[in-house]
Amino acid sequence: MSFETIITDTRSGVGYLIFNRPNKLNAINEKCLDESYQAIKEFDNSKEVRVIVIKGSGERAFSAGADISELADASSDFIEPYNRKWLKFFNAVESSPKPVIASVNGWATGGGTELTVCCDFVICSNDSRFGLTEINIGVFPGAGAAVRLTRHMGRLKAKEILMLGEFISSKKAVELGLANFSVSNEDLDKETKKLSESLAKKAPLALAAIKRTINEGSEGDINMGLEYELAEFIKLFSTEDQKEGMKAFLEKRQPNFKGV
Repeated sequence: MSFETIITDTRSGVGYLIFNRPNKLNAINEKCLDESYQAIKEFDNSKEVRVIVIKGSGERAFSAGADISELADASSDFIEPYNRKWLKFFNAVESSPKPVIASVNGWATGGGTELTVCCDFVICSNDSRFGLTEINIGVFPGAGAAVRLTRHMGRLKAKEILMLGEFISSKKAVELGLANFSVSNEDLDKETKKLSESLAKKAPLALAAIKRTINEGSEGDINMGLEYELAEFIKLFSTEDQKEGMKAFLEKRQPNFKGV
């Protein structure tokens, strides 16, 4: 895959999507949205990729969100199709059958924070800063943050974050549930690699079932959710990976999952 605004790579079962606009704090422009969506879909379809990592190039930022230079004079006619590209990208991340890890270095503001909320794991450096600060420029995050944050942490906290528009430290992000882990700046890449390669060894179909069940089954009526979970569980018993996993357990060896 060859792109202008991002870099992609695959190593040890892990597909890397790297925002490559360090001089703009990896701000995401329209071209970057198109390319990032394409990269996610190509990773989804790759048998080699079992886990996806999203990160930013350079040392200053994961992503500062939308490239405001594209939006300062934008009309309502431009904004709707433009914002639908954000929704398309974020929905692709959230619905990917593969675990998606956000590896956050430095700033992750606006759309950068919105993106992390769509990921399955968020690991950040101690000096990273999150924030949905759009209120300070007269708008609010329009690509799903209001809805996703409310479902993620409840109305009070979602309103606090969106209405105050303050920056959030890495420590606070972990406390709020915006991040799983905060590690030293020097250890971020190492710990991201450790996490991603650990996930890549798990049963791919079971990982996808867990993700679907939590994303889809946890919304709405609890009885419908429980039925959804049961259906996903039953389906795994028709897979070779289930047979391999249980056989390996009984034989006291490591399983060799193939995603079938």
